[in-house]
Amino acid sequence: MAFSKLLEQAGGMGLFQTLQVLTFILPCLVIPSQMLLENFSAAVPGHRCWTHLLDNGSVVPANMTLKALLTISIPPGPNWEPHQCRRFRQPQWQLLDPNATATSWSEADTEPCVDGWVYDRSVFTSTIVAKWDLVCSSQGLKPLSQSIFMSGILVGSFIWGLVSYRFGRKPMLSWCCLQLAVAGTSTIFAPTFVIYCGLRFVAAFGMAGIFLSSLTLMVEWTMTSRRAATMTVVGCAFSAGQAALGGLAFALRDWRTLQLAASVPFFAISLISWWLPESARWLIIKGKPDQALQELRKVARINGHKEAKNLTIEVLMSSMEEEAASAKEPRSVLDLFCMPVLRWRSCAMLVVKMTADGILHSVGRLGAMMGPLILMSRQALPLLPPLLYGVISIASSLVVLFFLPETRGLPLPDTIQDLESQKSTAAQGNRQEAVTVESTSL
Repeated sequence: MAFSKLLEQAGGMGLFQTLQVLTFILPCLVIPSQMLLENFSAAVPGHRCWTHLLDNGSVVPANMTLKALLTISIPPGPNWEPHQCRRFRQPQWQLLDPNATATSWSEADTEPCVDGWVYDRSVFTSTIVAKWDLVCSSQGLKPLSQSIFMSGILVGSFIWGLVSYRFGRKPMLSWCCLQLAVAGTSTIFAPTFVIYCGLRFVAAFGMAGIFLSSLTLMVEWTMTSRRAATMTVVGCAFSAGQAALGGLAFALRDWRTLQLAASVPFFAISLISWWLPESARWLIIKGKPDQALQELRKVARINGHKEAKNLTIEVLMSSMEEEAASAKEPRSVLDLFCMPVLRWRSCAMLVVKMTADGILHSVGRLGAMMGPLILMSRQALPLLPPLLYGVISIASSLVVLFFLPETRGLPLPDTIQDLESQKSTAAQGNRQEAVTVESTSL
């Protein structure tokens, strides 16, 4: 709350906040491509077993059609199309007889695709499914790779929350963009599926840091009255990135090219992010008022606010005295659960703010990681995935509706004391309202 007053003295909302939003729009446009990339790069093309008659040009009979060759080489599948995972051990010539029936061959005449698969490349010229044969007995590896990616965001959300409080938001943002760019680009050179999954984990780990640092910097440098509008703009950019991915995948049909298009921009974003100022709030809490004053004056200068000369070290320290004192008290993640004020609220003070955000992101990514695994159960229990998805969503919405307080127009709490004072003020207001109603009725 105290920092909001300092931000007003630095010009409140102005050109700096506009440039900051435009800067954060860049990663928000590209991040959805990384998150949803495997909807296209891991698409499952049509496929069948490789067979000698069909795919070895030297032994293909010249007087036979492709349909006839399929008939004697590939057994029919469940939908009477060529089976995707089995082939005949030997050509079943008797099936060319117009009077042939399903009893003309048995399961014993078939075998798995021991020589690999042939893929339909009319839609996608290349996918990771076709590269590493993630079909038939290996089809479970495809959702597993997405779960590993989500687990990277899960771990990163927790780790980066701790790292940010120790080393700052700005260097973490630049490093995470660079990490995502390097790991994402390196996936196209992965020789095995295991290495591919490992690189995707590292990329997701960095992505979590981008989420946390950009969100925190934006909130801390934005006035309360404009915070909702700012977050709406960023959210729209994120949705636009999701929509743009479809067009990008339509133009780039090879998974390597698509992966590069979603990764290389982060090299530029890593460089661009260096112009952003470090969080002045964090600098004050960490005992660096000189740097904090420098950043505030930089923001005021960009905003064209000439009264920034009134900002001095003394003003900063007197305004943030309570928050600085609170930062010296030992805090831990357990504070989020032990203190009644924080137990039911997802907002957090600066001292454990990024840790709290990290935990909340971690829980969210845990659900995202479990999603593909739950989807795998539909082969045995078809109704289980939709039931779980529906029930959990309804239960979550009820919890938010009844247990979370309204935060519209309220200043961002800086400390636990701010949260407690908000609670006591609300309680006093309720008691006053009750007394007023009672006196009116009398």
